[in-house]
Amino acid sequence: MSVRRFAEVSVGEALPALTVHVDRARLVQYAGASLDRNRIHWDERFAVSVGLPDVIAHGMFTMGSAIEIVSAWVGDAGRVVEYSTRFTKPVVVPYAEGADLAVTGVVTATDETTRRATVELGVTCGPDKVLGRCLAVVQLD
Repeated sequence: MSVRRFAEVSVGEALPALTVHVDRARLVQYAGASLDRNRIHWDERFAVSVGLPDVIAHGMFTMGSAIEIVSAWVGDAGRVVEYSTRFTKPVVVPYAEGADLAVTGVVTATDETTRRATVELGVTCGPDKVLGRCLAVVQLD
């Protein structure tokens, strides 16, 4: 995979959209890998008992899934040098159909001196914006 070059990038450039399907199996796998075994991420009855509408995805799973759009676009996940977001709404994951994260990205700034670009992500699940002020900075060749 080739790494993006600074000369190929311009402010306003849209990254190819990404859809990430989330189901309960992925949440259980993530719980095991992350050691975050909070029952709100896999036990529907428990999640509802604490006031949630259903099981919700881990925030870090959501954030990690969203950055895939930038890693693919830049050509190397190691080129992501900064990444930050605000969690605005939980990703509700119904048992039968799961949920889809829709991720978009646009280059909002470039810096010729550092050869870096800033990408703003839009991350939604259905009508809900689930990540806000989601920004990634990438190092370009």
